[in-house]
Amino acid sequence: MKMFGGFGSGNEFFYGELRGDEVHRLSQPYWNQVQPTGEVVSLASLEIDVPVAPSKLIAVGLNYADHIAEMKRTEIGGPLIWFKAPSSLLAHNGVIEIAFPEHQTDFETELAVVIGARTKNVSADDALDHVFGYTIGLDITDRDLQKQEKQFGRCKSFDSYTPIGPFVYADADVRDASVNLWQNGELRQSTRTSRMIHSVAQIISFVSQSLTLMAGDVILTGTPAGVGPIQAGDELEAEIDDWPRLRNRVAITQNSPTGNAEKTLGNTI
Repeated sequence: MKMFGGFGSGNEFFYGELRGDEVHRLSQPYWNQVQPTGEVVSLASLEIDVPVAPSKLIAVGLNYADHIAEMKRTEIGGPLIWFKAPSSLLAHNGVIEIAFPEHQTDFETELAVVIGARTKNVSADDALDHVFGYTIGLDITDRDLQKQEKQFGRCKSFDSYTPIGPFVYADADVRDASVNLWQNGELRQSTRTSRMIHSVAQIISFVSQSLTLMAGDVILTGTPAGVGPIQAGDELEAEIDDWPRLRNRVAITQNSPTGNAEKTLGNTI
């Protein structure tokens, strides 16, 4: 299984392939072409940054029966999809900043798919040929806004509301991968991807019937049961199989909107 990521060194950012404790620098984003420059850097000397830069960040809802039950919803037949803002992406070890401290804001851990080639009207049988790799994602959600608004885009797209990484794993087998999340050391979510209602291949095929997926696009495939609220000071750890865990802390944003501002925004949408 090959591992890729985004890395920072001072003010410089680059993509690289991780081999053991070494990062082999790439001349361009790995989803376009894996083209090493020949430069090798120690991982310990680098900061782990966001490993993706999608033109579209797509989320899937209600894809585990136990989560449907806990949310008191019913299956809708096909995949439920919406868009999250790419500006909501957050790196491993980054801080999730709660936008509205007075709202219930929940964690949701998910398998994320990184598309590797232009994809349009692909069949489920051929869909996995269009995948570059997989990673771990969190879909942080403002439940108050989700209940107020018919669209999910805003309640899930605040800055820092999509932690992802630490790395992207090519050639991984995720047909029956474990998915777990710990909050302050306590296991909150645990499932296997084989329990998804719609498989990765079915999701990609479904999405590609409506829009063109581009190399580098990311799809979050849905969360299992066990979602719950976060608060400042929390430590979240998300894990898929034996991949390195995605770790993030929680804080209150320094630019949190006021209650009056939120009331005004809510009345204008």
